Amino acid sequence: MSEVLSLTELLAAIRPLAEEAGRATLAFYGDKAGVREKADGSPVTLADEAAEAVILPALRALTPEIPVVSEEEVAQGIGPASVGARFWLVDPLDGTKEFLSGNGEFTVNIALIADGRPVLGVVVAPALGETYAGTEGEAYLVDANGERKILCRRPPQEGETVVGSRSHGDASAMEAFLKDRKVAAFRAAGSSLKLCLIARGEADLYPRLGTTMEWDIAAGHAVLAAAGGGVTTVDGGPFVYGKLDFRNPHFVAHGAAGV
Repeated sequence: MSEVLSLTELLAAIRPLAEEAGRATLAFYGDKAGVREKADGSPVTLADEAAEAVILPALRALTPEIPVVSEEEVAQGIGPASVGARFWLVDPLDGTKEFLSGNGEFTVNIALIADGRPVLGVVVAPALGETYAGTEGEAYLVDANGERKILCRRPPQEGETVVGSRSHGDASAMEAFLKDRKVAAFRAAGSSLKLCLIARGEADLYPRLGTTMEWDIAAGHAVLAAAGGGVTTVDGGPFVYGKLDFRNPHFVAHGAAGV
């Protein structure tokens, strides 16, 4: 089916799917009883499983020829033997600690990867009532005020706003990375919302100097790229997807001015 659909048409089909999955997570919001540990010790909730149950069958019906890589399936040892040039990356619930703490900063993430880069992405923050989407050089936000286009900004004269993780991070490594930069403010945020803050022009830089997986950031990266920003490795090299273990190197997400 997807072979006759443009990226814009695919995005139109994926957005309501991600929003439906977001609504499914809210049925378990604040329920700490539905939490268990995965093999790596990280938490997984009933909400992850409910969102994945919405997304995966629909994605596979929509684009049966495109492999789907989803965080919870990978954790169970399930997944495609190889991903090829095009594949979906799904994180059914990013920001489990935020979900459990009740601060609302968790997201549902769906991204399409083509030739190593994210070309389409949807990030839904169901508790905040926000949907971010982007493809082909156009990104937008849908919230209580309706739908509007979003763009990265150039840092103001007073300096950059740097966004970082609310639940993870190495403060000393961050300080060393930023020592020669003009930083006006630091803003903490959970999940892939950190990339979306840059995409909507409210922050300028997100250095991630710790472990992440491809599904954690692919959708946010797609939205950010569509809004005029990007993601590089810490040394400025290209950031690519489709690695054997789907593990990311340290990276820097940036707005319109680059790194």
